[in-house]
Amino acid sequence: MTKTFIALAIAALAAALGPVAGAAQERAPPARASAASDLPAAVAGAIKASGLPSKSFGLYAQEVIGERTVFALNADRPYTMASTTKIVTSLAALDLLGPYYRWRTSAFALGTLANGKLVGDLLIVGGGNAQLTSADLAKWFKRMHDQGLREIEGDIVLDRYAFQLTAGDHNGTPMQSAGEPRHVWPDAMTLDEGQLDVIVQPARGPRAAISLKPALSEVRLDNRVSMGGACDAAPSWQNGRDGRATVIVQGSWGPACGTRTVSFVPPPDSGIAARALPAMWVATGGVLRGKVVAAQAVPGISPIPLGANGEPVAPLSFDRSKPLTELVRDINKFSDNVGARNLMLSLSPGFPARPATLAGAQRTIGLWLRDQGLADGDIEVENGSGLSHTERAKPRALVQLLRKAWRAEQAQAFFDSLPIAGVDGTMKGRLTGSRAAGQAYLKTGTLNDTRALAGYVHGMSGKMYAVALMVNSTDPAAGRPALDAMVAWLAKNG
Repeated sequence: MTKTFIALAIAALAAALGPVAGAAQERAPPARASAASDLPAAVAGAIKASGLPSKSFGLYAQEVIGERTVFALNADRPYTMASTTKIVTSLAALDLLGPYYRWRTSAFALGTLANGKLVGDLLIVGGGNAQLTSADLAKWFKRMHDQGLREIEGDIVLDRYAFQLTAGDHNGTPMQSAGEPRHVWPDAMTLDEGQLDVIVQPARGPRAAISLKPALSEVRLDNRVSMGGACDAAPSWQNGRDGRATVIVQGSWGPACGTRTVSFVPPPDSGIAARALPAMWVATGGVLRGKVVAAQAVPGISPIPLGANGEPVAPLSFDRSKPLTELVRDINKFSDNVGARNLMLSLSPGFPARPATLAGAQRTIGLWLRDQGLADGDIEVENGSGLSHTERAKPRALVQLLRKAWRAEQAQAFFDSLPIAGVDGTMKGRLTGSRAAGQAYLKTGTLNDTRALAGYVHGMSGKMYAVALMVNSTDPAAGRPALDAMVAWLAKNG
């Protein structure tokens, strides 16, 4: 554990045992969980100032070490969690997979390799790495060339069946669309988190200069960006009937605009990874005689070739993701939905040897929550990201999970992943100038009817508190200042 975390834990334990606890209790008396009138005056005042009814708020704040509840309201009523759901996904993954778990994207030679030439196909198996980038792919292909594979006489066969999802598995989440990178669907071969970059720069002619990153095979650029006017370029994707596609970029671009990158999300059936592979293979110095084709999935049969002993052969090469601790940090600090959804699928039984299903991952999460001492219905997780309104929790249950996580083997990795108020992540611009700045470690949650905070608050007494603060309303933004005020009050008076 880091020195900071150990110091906080020692301070919390000392406060729990020493006379300071009595002073803190006088400043913040316990409250019952049923009525706004039982809340500390500052907390009740924050709710009143929001203009929202008290039933819109689900609140629970309790000592991490000790049993004292500082305040509670509607604590056993389920509330939509929004992205505070990622707390549950992260804790389950750290416990079940371990902090050093990595995802592999693997390559297998389906033929004879000699003198730098593969007579046959190259099978590439997507392993669910949510953060695989086109730069990573280029480095991996370059390593394969350096290790002796430069020419493929056959095809690149792309296997994306490590995640077996149906259209119905996305029903609880918003539709993937060009302007919403947060809504990208999970994929076993996610590349650049499902986004495509258009590089736009001024040119001397009537049109701006545009290019795609990464370069894609069988994709035509339709440049409709005129020179002059505002710095405005809007890309869109159009599938063709012949398997080819067109990226249409419309707008205007003045000389002063300089070079900029405009990102957008192509539709799920665009096949970005499959289109990037051949162009990337050639760009890194390789030769591909064939094309990229999709692997044909046979239920119950692995596409990975078997050796003479009937066991799967070792891959020719593989690319490993960052360790789980780094992915969890990105998921929580910056609310990475793609990472969270891929992570939850990775909890499906038997993954990656067995393809992941959403139902399997949901069962794993449900059983894990029971193991944490929670009852069915205390916390409901649908896809792990918080995008679904079916992902709900009782504030008391979420705090119970956070209190147990404080003592868990992977407590440090989880604690380090939480945004710090006034310092970084999605909490960087919040609670600045208050006692909570640098002292509140909170995952944020935002949906069109939800605002939420969950995590830990370090009180002035030295005690650490676990909190779950949720607003469900048609006007949730009105509740956000109230949540911040509660955190600031707890940091000062706890």
